[in-house]
Parts: sequence; C-alpha cells; structure tokens
Amino acid sequence: MKPLLSFQKRINLALDDDQLQAALQKAAGKFDLARIRAWAELDDVTALRQQAKAIKTHTLSRLDEYLAQLSHQVRAAGGQVHFAADAAESQAIISTIIQDAGHNLVVKSKSMTSEEIELNTALAAADIRTVETDLGEWILQLAGDTPSHIVAPAIHKSRQQVVELFNEATGQDLANADIPTLTAVARQELRRQFLAAGVGISGVNFAVAETGTLVTVTNEGNGRLVTSVPPIHIALMGMEKVIPGLDDLMVLLELLPRSATGQTLTSYVQMVTGPRRAGESDGPEQLHLVILDNGRSQLLGTEFGESLQCLRCGACLNVCPVYRVMGGHAYGGVYSGPIGAVQTPLLQGAVDFADLPQASTLCGACKDVCPVQIDLPRMLLALRRRGAEETPRTAKWGERAVFKAYGQIASHPNLFQFALKMGRIGQKPFVRNGRIRHIPGPFSGWTKHRDLPPLANESGSSKVKK
Repeated sequence: MKPLLSFQKRINLALDDDQLQAALQKAAGKFDLARIRAWAELDDVTALRQQAKAIKTHTLSRLDEYLAQLSHQVRAAGGQVHFAADAAESQAIISTIIQDAGHNLVVKSKSMTSEEIELNTALAAADIRTVETDLGEWILQLAGDTPSHIVAPAIHKSRQQVVELFNEATGQDLANADIPTLTAVARQELRRQFLAAGVGISGVNFAVAETGTLVTVTNEGNGRLVTSVPPIHIALMGMEKVIPGLDDLMVLLELLPRSATGQTLTSYVQMVTGPRRAGESDGPEQLHLVILDNGRSQLLGTEFGESLQCLRCGACLNVCPVYRVMGGHAYGGVYSGPIGAVQTPLLQGAVDFADLPQASTLCGACKDVCPVQIDLPRMLLALRRRGAEETPRTAKWGERAVFKAYGQIASHPNLFQFALKMGRIGQKPFVRNGRIRHIPGPFSGWTKHRDLPPLANESGSSKVKK
C-alpha cells in the first residue's frame, strides 16, 4: 500500500487536475439531474424513502437475528457461509477457498467491499491472478489506480487515457477508436478471462434473510458471467447488507437505481439463491458467502450506527460541493464524499483520516438526496466534536484574533451593519463582472480555486417592503 499523502496535498493534487475538474462537474451534475427526474416519476417519493429508512433501521436493530436467518437459508440452499471479523480474516478465507480448489485465475465484478479489504493485493501475494471485469474497474486495474466514485469508478479518466491503456494491454492501435469500439475491445478481452477462470468473486447489494438470496444490481453483463460461469462463486458482503424479506427488497430497488444513475431499474438485477442444482444448465458448483464485520459491529447502537444504512448509491457524492471539486481520491480511503467523510475515519482509523469530517460545508444537501435519509451532517458534526475533544488544538494568535473580532461584530447589530458597509466599499477594487476572483494577502486561499460573490448592496431584510 502506498504511503498516504497529507490531506492538504491530496486536495491540491485534485484541484490542480484540470481533467478531473471537468469530469467531476460533468458527471456529478448529470447523475444528480437524472436522480431528480427519476424521483419525480414516483407517486410519493417521501413516503417511499421513509419506508426504506424504516426497513434499514429495523434490520440494524436486530442484525444478529437476520444474519443468523440468512446464514441458515444460504446453507439450506447448498451454499457455504463464512464470517470474517476483519480484512485480514476475510482475505485468508477467500485465499484458502481458491487455493484449496486448485485455481489461480479469478474474475471479479465491481465490489467496494473488496476494495475496502484490499483483496486484489492479498490474492496477488498468494500467487492468484485477479481480473476486474467491470469496465471502469478494469480500466483502473490496467492503470494501477483506484476508484474515485462509487457508481462510476473511472470517472477521472479521459478517453485518451483509456486508449493508451488499451493499446498497451491489447497491442492494438486504437488511437481513433470511439467509446463503442473501446467497449467492444474490452468485451473481447474479458470474455476469454470469464471462460478460463476457476473462481468468480462478486459483491452483494442486498442479501435477503428469508430466502438466502444474494442480489446484485449492475448495468453490465459481467456480473452474471462472474457469478454463473466459473465453477466457484464467492460473494463478499458487509454485514449491514442483509434485509429481512423480498417485500423489503422491492422497496429498496425502487430507490437504489433512481438515486444512483437515474434509472427506473438497472440493466441487470440478479438474484442468486445457492449453487447450481441438479438439472440446471448454468450456475456455479459451489457458492461461498463471506460476511464481513471490519468495524461495523462497533458502530451498532452508537450515534454513528445510522451510517450503516447506506445503499452505496453515490447520490450524496453527486450533490456535495466539496466532492465535486476534490473527487474521490482526495479522501484517501475507499469511500468518499459525505458518507466517506463519516465512515472512513470510523472504519479505517480516526488518526489517518481525522481531517475528513472537516471536508464539508454542512449544507445538508447529502441528507436531502439520501434515499434512506441518513443524517450525515449530524454525524460529521459529532466527529468534529470528538476530534476536538481527543486532540485539542490551540489556535494561532491571528486566528484567535479574527474570530474574537467576528464575535464582537456579529453580536452587535449596529457594528455588524457598519462592517458590512465597510466591506462593500473595501471589496470594490476586487469585483470583476459581479464576482470576486482574487483576494490578496492572508485571505488569498479563499479565491485560489473559486470565485466569491460580492457583498450585496442591500441586505435581504432591507429589501422587504414594510
């Protein structure tokens, strides 16, 4: 694992990357507009979100019962179940399954949980070759890169960068290839891997306790090939992915695709219940379900337990003003955006990721778009409070002076109005075409990567007719 750069360095790299900035603005805005349109199609999206929230809240309150029921039903259907306390244990379980079967080639469909436990690295150390088969993930694997978005992992890669990667991987000259041609090349290359692999590894979007059914939601056919062509299928899931029944699944499927990509339903919703049975023409000979804890159980019943309700739709990333200029890599962990700013310090270590809760405007947009109404702003504030209590920081004298002065001004209305008047006069040399594009001196950082709106000539209250 590469040494983690400081948070400020990661931010600077993201802000200086013009390709990333353009991609973020285009894709995040596109996803959010699609979500708005898709939600508008529902008769009562508020009621549906409340119902989904109730399902996830109830499930987490009885998580041990539903995990026990799920395990029983998976085994009854012919599958095997393994519980892993942490990343190392899950790596060992999966490596052992593959090695005991005598295989050394694995095909994977997209799984953020496998990224969380750094599965590919662990399998490589065991001389097991892993091929990512989701198009975006395969691009990143060829580049030696990691995902920067939950739904669109290669959002930060340009077409030209993909062409260069494919040229090197295939030996072809694809300089003039368009997107459909590149996709066809990937399909041709990956099809051979599906047919040769002895093991397929997938994630799990939902696991239905009452039937032992594992559900994956994708837009690419690779998910079905990974779970049905190789003789062994290993499904890796975080323990919070279990839900009580099929009726609950129908509710959550109404919201997940709409919130993630703006689709009524994704191209493939696959429901797998056990390995191939006698008389069936496809499916694996063995099915292994690996249920991962990795710190999740420690969040249950705490003020942060609500974060485990996340459906991994990515909607909070798409509306977050911080994510939309930083991208996923600046967060430093597997999960980015507002949900990553909460979960990464909790699951991957508060010391290395202590700054992430500060990476938020607390505007509340993430809660507004979350399909299960997770109160991320509340938890971000709680993490800030915890950080301040655990590592008290003495502010520099200049910072103390500025905030003391602001406190005095803000608490006296006449003084505040006078300060606004002085501010309007003082800003005039810096306003160009209705924006402040540069502030000199110690406040220059505010305009290094953004323009600021000038102070209005009149306050909102003074414009109201009496």
